[in-house]
Amino acid sequence: MISFPNIILFLSMLIVFLILAWGLVTMARGGEYNKSKSNLIMRYRIVFQAIAIIIFVSILMIKRSNYG
Repeated sequence: MISFPNIILFLSMLIVFLILAWGLVTMARGGEYNKSKSNLIMRYRIVFQAIAIIIFVSILMIKRSNYG
């Protein structure tokens, strides 16, 4: 069953995946854009990954308190 928390979790994981793919493509191409943006892309990934983990843990805690 699709629920709102599952959609939010999926979207957060999708965003992290897309940022990771963006960074990998940038690194593979190399060049000036890679030199100027690679650190920024890595920071984006870390921030959104932390948000995804917080969302995941929050959903687990809510489900555990409702069903446990």
